[in-house]
This record gives sequence, structure tokens and C-alpha cells, in this order.
Amino acid sequence: MRYGHSVAAVRAAEGALMALVPEGALMQRAAAGLAAVCADLLGRVYGSRVVVLTGSGSNGGDALYAGARLARRGAGVTAVLLAPDRTHAEGLAALLAAGGRTVTEEDGPRVIAGADLVLDGITGIGGKGGLRPAAVPQAEAARQSRAAVVAVDLPSGVDADTGELDGPAVHADVTVTFGTYKTGLLIDPAAELAGVLRLVDIGLDAHLGAPEVEALQHADLAALLPRPGGESDKYRRGVVGVAAGSQRYPGAAVLAVSGALRAGAGAVRYVGPGGDAVLARHPEVLVSAGSPHDAGRVQAWVVGPGLGDTPDAHTAVHEVLAAGVPVLVDADGLRLIDPETVRARTAPTVLTPHAGEAAALLGWPREDVEARRLEAVRALAGRFGATVLLKGATTLVADPDPAVPVRVNPTGTAWLATAGSGDVLSGLTGSLLAAGLAPRDAASAGAYLHGLAGRLAEGPLSALDVADTVPAAWRNVQD
Repeated sequence: MRYGHSVAAVRAAEGALMALVPEGALMQRAAAGLAAVCADLLGRVYGSRVVVLTGSGSNGGDALYAGARLARRGAGVTAVLLAPDRTHAEGLAALLAAGGRTVTEEDGPRVIAGADLVLDGITGIGGKGGLRPAAVPQAEAARQSRAAVVAVDLPSGVDADTGELDGPAVHADVTVTFGTYKTGLLIDPAAELAGVLRLVDIGLDAHLGAPEVEALQHADLAALLPRPGGESDKYRRGVVGVAAGSQRYPGAAVLAVSGALRAGAGAVRYVGPGGDAVLARHPEVLVSAGSPHDAGRVQAWVVGPGLGDTPDAHTAVHEVLAAGVPVLVDADGLRLIDPETVRARTAPTVLTPHAGEAAALLGWPREDVEARRLEAVRALAGRFGATVLLKGATTLVADPDPAVPVRVNPTGTAWLATAGSGDVLSGLTGSLLAAGLAPRDAASAGAYLHGLAGRLAEGPLSALDVADTVPAAWRNVQD
């Protein structure tokens, strides 16, 4: 599991640890780890050209000390001083003693153009409001250069607590972060700017409190996935009901059912007008022409994909929400619910909006949801008293309890931005709910498998390609 902590938690942990170790020890640990990552990226340190972009504060010190270590190994290191009167004095002295040199901000773009590696130590985790004007040309020059751009703790200009961008920011190829992942590094839009994340252990673990966010890894997911035993039957494996599709959108029914079947459901009961299309693709599905109330025994429901806004759609959503089993609501179903009804349910509810649907549920502009994803998913979970899976480049899963860390899915791919992909995710996650997973685990596991299937499908894909690749993703995790 990867854990992301708030700036306040990191500051408190650093303070507790600094009281126990010699002065400057934490910065030297960080600089050593940072220099090691840079050396790996360079391959051959001797003769390489390194530029250190340094502002004020500790991040600038980390970068300068790392630059000094690289200079002692034969790199030509140049520091661009963006805050000359507030540069970390000891770090700068170490760099100069190792043979490094300095230039002013005016010369920064010129030296960056010839660099092999650029270290971004402009601002630290306390920085707010995007890059200051003097730093913008340096960040743009680094982005346009052939150099590997390495951010120190986080890309300068991003919000460490939320992942929000409020102005220009550094685009990093690699971010070397210290002690723990910072919350914002795992969440878009900042996650896209952070590149590959490398964590350097500086000894904070014993002093860190509860994380703000967490991200599953293969081992975590393998521990969650249900495994049939010798006594399993279709009910022990989980029967999921799917109320989806319409005369206009019968394909949504096929896609949601496909996701449910590929995720190991013991059986799928389908209710809706898309029965013929579903049976043509999946003859094993139990199709009912009636309403969800008359469909038979299920252990979870999926409702909403392609449902439309007809009286039958309203009836389906009402009957499913009245059932005493876990329910996943997606797509059209999200427009037909209200917070009071969802909060009154005694069984768990999972909502799976994309940014536009989340904006409608919150009454926010869509661009605000996209810019403030962590705040948005928490707000939705609190308002509806439900588990919320907010779809996007980095899908977020929030529990209705605000003390529970938000889960960040690390497996997404841009190829999943294709029609019907979300319908597959709904069926997949519904199947895991029916198998008995807790709503937060089912949503997290569903997003993880869905993203991994998108990656394994390789290149341009359709929603059915994703569904068909889910078993391969499942095996990949278990192996």
C-alpha cells in the first residue's frame, strides 16, 4: 500500500524526528537519496551537466546538497538562484566547495538548455498559488529541454495537500519525495505533473499519523479478491442484479452484464428492455421482463447505465434502492436519486459518477470538480452517506466516514476514455459487492482491475475489450 500524508502530518513527524537526531541529519538523508536517484537517471555522472533550480527554504537546501554530491562525482553543477537573499546558506556553501557554480535567473534558461538533468528545488510542500513570475521561464525552459526533470519532494507550483494547480507549475519526469508520499502527488491534476514517484525513507514512519489517502498495490488487491472454495455455489460466489439499458441504449445492458460476468459473479440477473441483446452475447444470464422487485434473489444490484429517464427507469431506481442489499448507482441512475433516500438506506450504496455527473450532484461547475477532485469526492460521500467512486485519470474512492483515507487508483490509462467503459466498471464492481466485499474495497478493487485490464488490452480498445481482459487482469494480480 502507498500512503499519502498531509503537510501538517509531515511537519509534525519531521519535528518529532529532528528532536532525536543530530541537526541537519534529515536534510542529509534526503539529499543522499535524491542524489542516488539522479545518478541512476544520468547513468554516467562524471562529465554530466546538472542544473539546480533553487528557491528559498529546505527544498532548495535538499537540492543544493544533492548537487554537491553529484559535483563531487564529477558532474558539472550549476545552481540558478531564484531567491539569492534567501538561498539555503549551508547547502550553497557545500555546492560551491564541491566545485559547483551559480548563475542568476536571467541566465537560467540558457544553462538549462544544455543540461542533462534539472533539479527542481524552487518551492517546497508549503508552497501555494503556483510558481512566482521569476520561476516560470525556468520551468518552461526545463520542460522544453532534453534534460530529465527531477522534482524535489513535489513539483514546484502544485498544492501538496490537494493536488490542485493554481497557476504555472513544473512538469517533472521523476519526483523524489521524502518520508512519505504527499497527498497531492497521488491525485490529479498534480499527479500528471509528478511523473514517476520515488520514495526516499528518512525515518518518519514511526512519527506519522493516519494517512489522508492510500493507493492499493497488487499484493493488497490479491488479498481482497474473492476465491471460490470447494463448497462454493452461485449464491456463495455472489448473484448480482443489473437494471440497465433501454430501447435507445441496449448496449449499456450488455456492457454492464459483461463486466459483472468477467468479475466472477456466480450468476447475473438482468432486468430491462435489453434482454435480447444480453442473451445474444451471454446466454448464461438470467433475464427477467418484469421489475427488479420480481427478478429473484440477488446479493447486490447495479442500476443506471443506459437507463434513460422514463417511468420504467424511475421505477427501477426506486425498487433497487428499496432492496436490502448493496446497490451501485451509475450514469442515468445518478440523476434519479436524492441524498435523503440514499442516506436512509440500511444497506451500503456505491455511487460512481464521472466529473460531469459529480458536478450535477454537488451543484458545482464541472471545472471545479476536475480541479478539486479530493474535495469533491469527500463532499459527495458526506452528502449522500455513501461510498463514492469518482471516475477520472486517477479514480478516487471515498468512504462516508471522513476519518477513513480516500483510496486513489494507480492503474488507470487514457485508453479507458471510450464509450461504455464506465458501464463495464459498474458491472465489475457490482459483482465484487455481491461476492461480499465491503463497498470501499469493492469500489477500489473494481477500479484497479478495470484500469489494469485497460493496460493489458494494449492500445486502442473498446469497452468490450476491457471486459474481456478482466480475467487476465485478475490472474496478473494473483500471480
